[in-house]
Amino acid sequence: MSIHKSLKKVGALKRHRNVLTRSERFKTLEEDGKATEATSVFALPKIRSILVKAKAKVKEPAAGAAAPAAGAAAPAAGAAAGAKAAAPAAKGAPAAAAKPAAPAKK
Repeated sequence: MSIHKSLKKVGALKRHRNVLTRSERFKTLEEDGKATEATSVFALPKIRSILVKAKAKVKEPAAGAAAPAAGAAAPAAGAAAGAKAAAPAAKGAPAAAAKPAAPAKK
């Protein structure tokens, strides 16, 4: 029998938590210079805990790859224009490749 994922101790403290333990608050205050070894661990001030998210990386296309892509986009644009012209004609008729409707429930 396996242990439930919420009961595992490994990685339990890896996710973001709003409430810090007293030792975590004291360590943060020491790093900020607001507490020293002589400071009492009782009545510590509240500490704002902010989750820092990593920004998504933006991929920039290479200069050599941009030229062939621009050339390939022109024929695709022509095909799309042809498809748009055919779409209004077939708007009232069901699509030929579409799946048939499910039978009615009894």
